[in-house]
Amino acid sequence: MKTVLLLPMTNSSQRDTSLAGRLEEAGGQMTFFEHLTELRKRIINSLYAIGIGAFIGVYISPKLIRFINEPMLKALKDAGFDSKLYYNHPAGALNLVITFGVYLGIVIASPFVLYQLWLFVAPALYKHERSAVTGFLFSTVFLFLAGIAFGYFITLPYMLHFLVGFQQFGGSVAPLLSINEYFDLILMVLLGLGLVFELPILIFFLSLFGIVTPKFLWKNVRYAILLISVVAAIIVPTPDATTMLIFMAPMVGLYFVGIAVSALVLRSKAKRLAAESAGTAV
Repeated sequence: MKTVLLLPMTNSSQRDTSLAGRLEEAGGQMTFFEHLTELRKRIINSLYAIGIGAFIGVYISPKLIRFINEPMLKALKDAGFDSKLYYNHPAGALNLVITFGVYLGIVIASPFVLYQLWLFVAPALYKHERSAVTGFLFSTVFLFLAGIAFGYFITLPYMLHFLVGFQQFGGSVAPLLSINEYFDLILMVLLGLGLVFELPILIFFLSLFGIVTPKFLWKNVRYAILLISVVAAIIVPTPDATTMLIFMAPMVGLYFVGIAVSALVLRSKAKRLAAESAGTAV
């Protein structure tokens, strides 16, 4: 009878299989020029989307301008002034419609632009990380719109009432407000708040790539609050403490939300590494 000798499979072959699986999961490697080509593709697609969004934005902007004017008109009325806004250039109204339409176009196209950004970053992520695209898009758009809503319904009323109601001239001076300058102020505040509300998303990516950790964020919370105060002083044009605190409160809250997000990312990474180590050790 012929005896067949069966040799056990070595751990090195299992390690190679595990390594191959990780390389396959992480996605293919790209050269520097392939990265540039991919980046060019994503930028061009984003510009197309912004162009289409701007066309739609210019079409609907006259109706939304009336809505945007309401906080300023109410502040003027409450202060006892004529509730009207003026433009001081023949092309002022047209410039306002076009400018506001372009900003609306960016907001309308933002989900598609963010999706293009995700497609550019995704090859560097693991498969289970790439599957989070839906949550990423929803969270980013939701937080941005939440920041704009917070600015319009909460921050702007306090800020405009303070600015318009600041009367130190005994009624001898009345405001003659330009609608273009008013919109510059509105856009700075609303877009600034919309971007600030993206803080948890920024912390998510920084944690995903190992740049920050929950321990680091908690340790530097004092410096974060100081930086938030500086950002509030830049974006909010009023020096009163009430408006500053209203602006800073959600930013501080979002920072602590970001710490929780960073902890979840770190826990997910630890579980994945533990699973990989267990699979390699078998």
